[in-house]
Amino acid sequence: MGYYDDHSSKKRSVAKKILPAFLGACFGAASVGGTLVYLSKPNVLSVKEHSVSAATTKSVEVHESSDVTNAVNKAADAVVGVSNYQTADLSNELSEASSGSGVIYKKSGSYAYVITNNHVVSGAKKLEISLRNGKKIPVKLLGTDPFMDLAVLRVDGSQIHKVAELGHSDSLKLGEPVVAIGNPLGAEFSGSVTKGIVSGLKRTVPVDINGDGQDDWEADVIQTDAAINPGNSGGALINIEGQVVGINSMKIAQAEVEGIGFSIPISSAVPVVEDLEKYGKVKRPYIGIASRSLDEISLDQAESALKLPESVRKGIVIETVEDGSPASRAGLKPYDVVTKVDNEAISSVADLRSYLYEHKQVGEKAEVTYYRDGHKHHTYLTLQEQH
Repeated sequence: MGYYDDHSSKKRSVAKKILPAFLGACFGAASVGGTLVYLSKPNVLSVKEHSVSAATTKSVEVHESSDVTNAVNKAADAVVGVSNYQTADLSNELSEASSGSGVIYKKSGSYAYVITNNHVVSGAKKLEISLRNGKKIPVKLLGTDPFMDLAVLRVDGSQIHKVAELGHSDSLKLGEPVVAIGNPLGAEFSGSVTKGIVSGLKRTVPVDINGDGQDDWEADVIQTDAAINPGNSGGALINIEGQVVGINSMKIAQAEVEGIGFSIPISSAVPVVEDLEKYGKVKRPYIGIASRSLDEISLDQAESALKLPESVRKGIVIETVEDGSPASRAGLKPYDVVTKVDNEAISSVADLRSYLYEHKQVGEKAEVTYYRDGHKHHTYLTLQEQH
């Protein structure tokens, strides 16, 4: 009884609210009923049905043209598949070992030229490119560069009708839209397009060229969130104008990292491509030393054997000096610690190579700052071509 006594007033209140609502619902139902009766009259319902039928069957055409589609249409035919054929272990028969992508960047005389990645063509006994229409054409490998992961192919120009327009990667801005074009899973997905933005500029990625666990090079790359998978390697990264601003090269393959792809800036690639086209290799300067990073030397060794002051904790330790090399003629010796070349701080072998390869030419002079027996010295050397 207590339950009903405590809630009796509430029940009366609820009843007062429910009754008007119930009456309103009844009135509404009556109105709907009247409407249905009206619609059931001759010619009324049939007219309404005819109107609905016409609306649902009307053909609608949408013509859409966007900056992205225009950019893709401009560049897509210049992006090709690259097939790498190698011999099987127990047979001399050639079979396709891997595939990637490439970009037709030039036509001259009777030939056309294609940029791709070094790792796409590595170990090939035969190479072919696949045009967008599916036609395959044999190509000649002119040269490769493992440091920049670039290669140049030459093909019969009579069958090439589209050449990519090269842009300027130096003018890219963070957040700028870009599109990757390539063959992410081989010929079956040729000409695939993924859209993203420029996520980072001048990102530095360590590269182990010879697989010895030591970084040989630090590549400056464009970071993008446009999906780039292995088969995209060698394909184009284009801007909204349809110009090639990068050659797609690699992707971080860690499960916990997604949406991070890398592309070689076209402004950095062009000088390398020109050398590969003309000489079959890149003419790079060298100084003639073998060295290792000071970071690999213990603090005790740095102070006792190298006699370095406490302020010097970054540099490279010379291990050997090649006879007759620029370093030898400049007076450098084993156990010298190089800290600068010109005004550029040097902390690793990769730093040294990056500076020489990207900022110096064969025949130029370079100032080397180094420490010997705890004392700071300077010397000048003339760079030679690396053989």
